Amino acid sequence: MSSERPNAPLPGEVRVDLPKGVTARLDRDRLIVHGPHGEVQRTLPVGALRVTVEGPTVRIALRVSSERKRARSLVNTWERHVANMVQGVTHGFEARMKVVAAHFPMKVAVKDRSVVIENFLGEKYPRTASILPGVEAKVDGEFVVLSGPDIEQVGQSAANIERTTKIRDYDPRVFQDGIYIVDKARPRAAEGA
Repeated sequence: MSSERPNAPLPGEVRVDLPKGVTARLDRDRLIVHGPHGEVQRTLPVGALRVTVEGPTVRIALRVSSERKRARSLVNTWERHVANMVQGVTHGFEARMKVVAAHFPMKVAVKDRSVVIENFLGEKYPRTASILPGVEAKVDGEFVVLSGPDIEQVGQSAANIERTTKIRDYDPRVFQDGIYIVDKARPRAAEGA
């Protein structure tokens, strides 16, 4: 009789336990995690990893056993990706950006799936930054708050806005106008906490 636990992960394998109310499924090369705050999908490197969903557990293992550091880091990276997916569908992620308008008063608004910046450095035409699907944006005084279940979508939307207000042809030490990320995409606090 074996002394090992029946559900213990094998060497080179990690497992992520899903909390109550969160489900995961595989669709070819995509892992789909669904929870109270939405759904997050991620394409898996199926040539390198073997991912299985067994009830409330997602198991990630290498296709070929290896003790190499790069192989272990790939498994650990995907363990973190799945943990972020679970965090996103249970609580969500939030990024905060600050609007800095030192020289010209800037008007920032959310319209459709984009953020519109008017009068940036006195320009006649507005600049627009796209917001990726699944991300909600709102302007709260001098802050722009982005939230959503996918950490990569929230972070990329924040980067799109910051890049849209990048200053060219002016001395950045003097003209510090723009919209800057002050809090990167972080898990939202649990409701009632």
